[in-house]
Amino acid sequence: MTDASPTRLDRRKARTRAALIHAAQTFIAEGRTNTAILDLTQAADVGMGSFYNHFSSKDELFRAAVEDALDRHGAALDELTRDMTDPAEVFAYSFRLTGRLHRRRPQLSKVLINTGLSIATSEHGIAPRVRRDIRAGIRAGRFAVADPELAFTIAAGTALCLGQLLHTQPDRDDAQATDQITEDLLRTFGVPTDEAHQISRRPLPDLDRLLPDAIA
Repeated sequence: MTDASPTRLDRRKARTRAALIHAAQTFIAEGRTNTAILDLTQAADVGMGSFYNHFSSKDELFRAAVEDALDRHGAALDELTRDMTDPAEVFAYSFRLTGRLHRRRPQLSKVLINTGLSIATSEHGIAPRVRRDIRAGIRAGRFAVADPELAFTIAAGTALCLGQLLHTQPDRDDAQATDQITEDLLRTFGVPTDEAHQISRRPLPDLDRLLPDAIA
């Protein structure tokens, strides 16, 4: 039988790729997307030749960096909502987790904010999950929404604007702001006022355990 365990070379390649992705995420978070490949390899502490062993271009690396951030966040959302059956509660918990991410994982937050428009059409991370949850809410009669894509646009735009607000107003209570906006979105989607308030104030699990921690 062939041993499928990673070899030392495989582990070294994985570390190199991870270092390049982390460097790209740092540059994206800082808004430095016009940087040279040399700057990225120096930040990752890898050679130029190593870069081309993994990526054909800087754009490919940046796409991989964004997808990695989105996938980590999406995995956290899946863990948080795994045992929930009410689509309105799933949507609310996911939004509340995302809102709290901005202060707890500022670099990941800035990656999401600085690539906000591309997130809306991404097959990774939060976008497909929000669409799924909104459609599930409509099917279950929980959301009175005529057009799920417009509802998604409202939710996505609100999430990104909330993140920017929390960065520019560091004294604002992020949990209170996120929960209030969650309540407002639920009411916008047709959930009764009292129930929307209750859902958006339910206790959350240990967020530090659930939030992706590879990007500070």
